[in-house]
Amino acid sequence: MNLKKYQNPLVERYGSKEMLYNFSPNNKFLLWRKLWYYLAKIQKELGINITDEQINDIKDNLYNFNWKRITFFEKKFRHDVMAHLYAFCELANKAKPILHLGVTSAFLGDNTDIIIIKDGLNILLKKIINVIFRLRNFSLEYYNLPTLAYTHYQPAQLTTVGKRATLWLQSLIFDLEELEFRTKNISFRGVKGTVGTAASFKDLFNGNLNKLKTLEKKIASKFGFKNIFFVTGQTYDRKIDCQILNLLSNISQSSHKFSNDIRLLQNLGEIEESFNEKEQIGSSAMAYKRNPIQCERIASLAKYVISVSNSSYFVASTQWLERTLDDSANRRIVIGQSFLSVDSILSIWNDILDKVLIYPKIIAKNIEKELPFFITEYLIIESVKKGYNRQKIHERIRVHSMRSNEKIKLKGENNDFINRIIQDKNIPIDKKEINKVLDPNNFTGYSSEQTLEFINKKVNPILNKYYNLIDFSTKYIKRI
Repeated sequence: MNLKKYQNPLVERYGSKEMLYNFSPNNKFLLWRKLWYYLAKIQKELGINITDEQINDIKDNLYNFNWKRITFFEKKFRHDVMAHLYAFCELANKAKPILHLGVTSAFLGDNTDIIIIKDGLNILLKKIINVIFRLRNFSLEYYNLPTLAYTHYQPAQLTTVGKRATLWLQSLIFDLEELEFRTKNISFRGVKGTVGTAASFKDLFNGNLNKLKTLEKKIASKFGFKNIFFVTGQTYDRKIDCQILNLLSNISQSSHKFSNDIRLLQNLGEIEESFNEKEQIGSSAMAYKRNPIQCERIASLAKYVISVSNSSYFVASTQWLERTLDDSANRRIVIGQSFLSVDSILSIWNDILDKVLIYPKIIAKNIEKELPFFITEYLIIESVKKGYNRQKIHERIRVHSMRSNEKIKLKGENNDFINRIIQDKNIPIDKKEINKVLDPNNFTGYSSEQTLEFINKKVNPILNKYYNLIDFSTKYIKRI
């Protein structure tokens, strides 16, 4: 490591090996050479004067990189494609006369970018499926465990721990569906010539449009693409980048929401990231701290992805006519770093769920503080059933609840709301009736049923579809 040069944290700390390789120079430039190889091979099949010897010369040198010569030519020409072309021609000298025949730099650059983007989406797909799998298991384990639900981060009613997790699941499933759509419909740039008209191939194939279409279709299929852009300028429409970066932003939004919720719940003592008590240090000053560093890292990376996605909108909206080059440097940075960030986010998310800690006794204790207030609607309805005035009962309950809150907040006393109600002779509900209803499970509505239905009808079909991508090697839920 050269400590005198800037180190990219996405490379040094966060990115996975597979995503780092996907956006590596080696992968990029190898794809350029494969595009040259299939271009020449299929051109030969379509009648262009190219020999088997030239084709084999390209194939035999695909993995042979002379980086010193590439660097030399790039400094000389200030053009990356021409640098690689000249350096490769020195290795595949027999193929030199026919390399890069009829195409422009965008044939290599744009088709390669599309390939790398599609491969990147498939890397993310596997990680998303495993987050869904872990969240599914979490939801099922705690589908019936009551917990406080919050609106405005104020105690509202009860839900269940599993039902809350389905909200995280649903958000991520929206992202999965978008990812599937983008992956299925992404198009190969194809063989379009310098400004998208394929004029060079009209000359090369003597006006035979079918040969051009065959060439495009065969090259696209070599890289796993069924769709090919019907029209382009010199480059594919940069709105494609906007769509991809918007997808990455959406995944980041879902992950950020999850990380926020876990951090809020960790503050309440109900749920917690794993913490290695033997070695992990929470604070250099406050030795007792157990900070939610993984969730914070997700939030930090997610903010970055969400913010840089805007950059692609500027690029798409300011392309001039058939193309300008003010997209190039931006795309080199933004696309790769966004993929690496989301890749890291999903890895962290999986790791959190793999070791998450739940504290049911703390959850129950927090419910106990608020549960007395949740029976107010029951008190009103039962009183009206017994012939009492709804508005008068409501007012008495309101006064009791305000006074109880005052004691709790100003004096630090326990919640005496139930005792107040029992002792109030103007409210016709006795202690036995109240104790019967004071069970948290009476206040979770259809949380449990909703969770099971959602898992069975929405989540399990997804996991069955992608069963081969699920990692079963670890224990996903740790019970406390």
